[in-house]
Amino acid sequence: MKKILVSLALMSSAAAHSAQLDVQITNLTRGSWFTPFIVAAHVPDMNVFSSGSPASASLQAMAEGGDISGLSADLTAINATLSENPAGGLLMPGASTTASLNTDGAPDNTVLSIVAMLLPSNDGFMGLNAISIPTEAGSYSYNVSAYDAGTEANDEILGSGAPGEPGYPAPPPIAAASGEGGTGVSAAAEGFVHIHRNVLGDSDLVGGSSDIDSTVHRWLNPVVRVVVTVSE
Repeated sequence: MKKILVSLALMSSAAAHSAQLDVQITNLTRGSWFTPFIVAAHVPDMNVFSSGSPASASLQAMAEGGDISGLSADLTAINATLSENPAGGLLMPGASTTASLNTDGAPDNTVLSIVAMLLPSNDGFMGLNAISIPTEAGSYSYNVSAYDAGTEANDEILGSGAPGEPGYPAPPPIAAASGEGGTGVSAAAEGFVHIHRNVLGDSDLVGGSSDIDSTVHRWLNPVVRVVVTVSE
């Protein structure tokens, strides 16, 4: 099994610095939802994902079905400082949630990563990837794009969301706005993490190629705004 965290041997280590962080996450999309977030301060020589490289099994589970348990275990193993599911479930369009982290007990955790699955999508996720935590007190804003894990074909049909199975999961808010009976968009898994091309969708709610409603669920990057407030 591939490890989720990818070593970055050439990255220089940031100076250890403990901090109190309040991390506000805002859904910028008009009609997409996010599964539970995992927010982590961790050491700078590890990444939760690496663009252009294959996704790990833990990243795949999150990106295809919203399951953050594998990522949580991987991050806990490197003594990361974690906040899991700060929204207490799905984060609806236009809504915000806040996670709090304190790295006093782990001053080497000097970078911040945040991921969550984007719904509806086959394996799309928002990804803030190992940014340096500011050492000066203040508020810092980041606009975050959506990535494609590259582990599942973007067929855009309803499914279980289980890793390795086609289709996207549809909890009640997503099911209510989805079509049905789509034949599936012609696509293949890319095999590497990359910026998401957006969903295609169609306007046929009882057939067509896609179960995603293009009038509701199309989006443009960025999909999330993160505001990190550092206090000494």
